[in-house]
Amino acid sequence: MRLTKDFLGVRLVQEGVISQQQLNQALIHQKANRGFLGKVLVDLGFCTEEDIAKVMAKRAGVPFVSLEKYPIDPSAVAKLPTEAQRKYKALPISFSGDKLLVAMQHPNNVIAIDDMRILTGYDIKPVVVADSEFNAALEKYSRINLEFEQPADEQLPEEELDIEADDSEIKPAVQLANMILSQAVNSKASDVHIEVYETQLRIRFRIDGVLHDTMQLSRKLHASLVSRIKIMANMNIAERRIPQDGRMSIKIEGRTIDARVASLPASFGERLTLRLLDRSAKIITLEELGLEQGVLQKYRDAINMPYGCVLVSGPTGSGKSTSLYASLINVDRVAKNVITVEDPVEYRMEGINQIQINSKAGLTFASGLRSILRSDPDIIMVGEIRDYETAKLAIESALTGHMVFSTLHTNDAAGAISRLTEMGIEPFLTASSIVCILAQRLARVLCRNCKQEYEMTRDQLRDIPDFPFDKGENRVKLYRPKGCMRCSNTGYRGRIGIYELLFVTETIQRLALERRPAKEIKETAIAEGMMTLRQDGLHKVKNGITSLEELMRVIQ
Repeated sequence: MRLTKDFLGVRLVQEGVISQQQLNQALIHQKANRGFLGKVLVDLGFCTEEDIAKVMAKRAGVPFVSLEKYPIDPSAVAKLPTEAQRKYKALPISFSGDKLLVAMQHPNNVIAIDDMRILTGYDIKPVVVADSEFNAALEKYSRINLEFEQPADEQLPEEELDIEADDSEIKPAVQLANMILSQAVNSKASDVHIEVYETQLRIRFRIDGVLHDTMQLSRKLHASLVSRIKIMANMNIAERRIPQDGRMSIKIEGRTIDARVASLPASFGERLTLRLLDRSAKIITLEELGLEQGVLQKYRDAINMPYGCVLVSGPTGSGKSTSLYASLINVDRVAKNVITVEDPVEYRMEGINQIQINSKAGLTFASGLRSILRSDPDIIMVGEIRDYETAKLAIESALTGHMVFSTLHTNDAAGAISRLTEMGIEPFLTASSIVCILAQRLARVLCRNCKQEYEMTRDQLRDIPDFPFDKGENRVKLYRPKGCMRCSNTGYRGRIGIYELLFVTETIQRLALERRPAKEIKETAIAEGMMTLRQDGLHKVKNGITSLEELMRVIQ
């Protein structure tokens, strides 16, 4: 249920949930950043979603229910069609005598209540729940119909559409594929793994960097499901002996999701991996990445230099591309010609010329970069430095008056200098061109709704000698995951970056020229004031953003 901002604020003040001063502060914040007043109040910590929901329920004259303490009955959910659930923002949660208990965001919508009475055959008893609980429950129990969008320039040959199955086999496969993809998108999964074993078909989603078992199905569904997805991705369904790659686009409620599909022949049959990219997703800004304030300012100064090379390093899936996109938002895209060469183009950006790699057509990072240099660029972004030729062109571009952003697969910032030397780049070129190297990892953020507080002493943390205790501090409050409906019982919701920023100073340049090992370069950078990945992570643990266990998982 939505209230006008004035009414909601006034009622919260009247109920003693917030003060007038807090309301005024929230209204100023809302005017500057937009968004719903309720969300602003929660983000500022002035009240909880439950507080807002209780005020809404009191105004509507209906009960407030917490789904954490109220188990949802799947048979009740099934009484109302998916389309109606989404249309009316309503979800049946249980039976109450001869009535159907329905969680609603608009409990005074009498038209919706009448329609649901006709659709379900039950009298409707509306209740109000917290928004995040409602959305989590709707995502979990609801299924969205997908609209398959075939790229206009990649129509499938007619013979490939004729898969070896009759209608009774095709229909369940189509429904199953749609259900898996819709659930993956709703769960904010980055990858979908479809794996077949001797007796079962297993579906796993990678959510916030960790794989979760989602479904275990009959092995009999494997062949038709794989064929359906391969048809959607413009892959050869008759070829099962060699790996294949494909891509497709799906539409969900107006959102376009790009999916890269990779098949791999395994012992019991083909396995598929789908990488999902949401075109409509908002590009994260530098402020939202999680950089410590002092490091953020230094990095912003570095990316706005007139020329040089800025590298972002880390393993696969550590958010390097996200950091580069956030960097590009902060450069002048009007006065400067910005061109990128990427594989794939994950986000479309206004004012930037983005080139998609196409290896089959001969367009690689190296050839694309060579062509970009003939187009009068000021700022160049190379998605990844994979080989000597790309590295050489990127470094030379930085030396000839261009600002170059790129990524490199190394474990830490210091390792990037050694990695370029191993690729064959002369140390004097590396030392002269690189401005700074940002190394990063992604750690899961503790769920704000259910994280549990506990205390630890210096003695208990003696195995972590670099824990950031304040002077004279002997005990520290930390948080651990618990699990609730809003975080799908994982204890975590979302991810944040952990960083170390190494500037190539004169001392670092000298070490690079002398081909000193990465360990020595790192020790020197620390002596010059660099905060390491581990130190940045420990600060986020102390601030209650993530847990000690999660930090140890991502940083060895």
